[in-house]
Amino acid sequence: MISGILLLDKPAGLSSNAALQRVRRLLGANKAGHVGSLDPLATGMLPICLGEATKVAGDIVAGRKLYRFSVTLGTRTATGDTEGEPVETAPVPTIEAAQLQSVLERFHGRQTQVPPMYSALKRDGQPLYKLARAGIEVERAPREIEIASLRLLTREESVLALEVLCSKGTYVRTLAEDIARALGTCGHVTALRRVYVEPFVDAPMQTLDEITAICEGGRRPNLLAPDEPLRHLAAVSLDVEAARRVRQGQAVAAAEPVQDGRVRLYGAAGEFLGLGEAAHGEVRPRRLLAPGG
Repeated sequence: MISGILLLDKPAGLSSNAALQRVRRLLGANKAGHVGSLDPLATGMLPICLGEATKVAGDIVAGRKLYRFSVTLGTRTATGDTEGEPVETAPVPTIEAAQLQSVLERFHGRQTQVPPMYSALKRDGQPLYKLARAGIEVERAPREIEIASLRLLTREESVLALEVLCSKGTYVRTLAEDIARALGTCGHVTALRRVYVEPFVDAPMQTLDEITAICEGGRRPNLLAPDEPLRHLAAVSLDVEAARRVRQGQAVAAAEPVQDGRVRLYGAAGEFLGLGEAAHGEVRPRRLLAPGG
């Protein structure tokens, strides 16, 4: 069974789920899941967990994301991007460089953001975007997000090219609309690319065309090991007997001192067993991979 993490460079015009299914079929994976959705308009890093690597997806979701995006000022659309119909227009005022910088700085730090109606969030089991397409708008609770950095890359007439490093749950389309409002106009996203998802800051991505060619040639694309995004956790090595007991769901004494908290578990041969919890010198299994995963 294939297991690992593939860093897909998602093309524009394809939903995250459609991209996932293409990869899953090409690699013949029984289990697969993408980490963090990208709009069809968006391109860039879409981590896809295959096989037993799906068990570490939650750790990748928690990572910050870096996006580069363009905002066209003067028009707001129903979806917040180029896929929706224009619903508002406004003059674009003269914006001095110092004013623009001041507005961008206001968005730094912790804040709340109201998710857009055109999103995959669900209300009573129904995705919000389906309600939005039916002309129904419902109240959405604000969510806490954090903007670590937000900077101007280029400016051309009424188009701003920006870069943002943000926490999970941040909607760039909403951020773009909020920036436009703060500048005294309205706006929408016209280009969006996810540069990376932490911790894969410098990791190379693979396109669907590259993956297709590799698979058709009887080879496999490059996959990261399931423990790759867990390097921030302490590693605990277990001997054969301790590993056997852990696989049976039992707690074992740690052979070496380890700080309380989540840990990575490894067998005597160095194989990654999964995640555990260390407390008071003992280690308990929390989420284990199937043997050979």
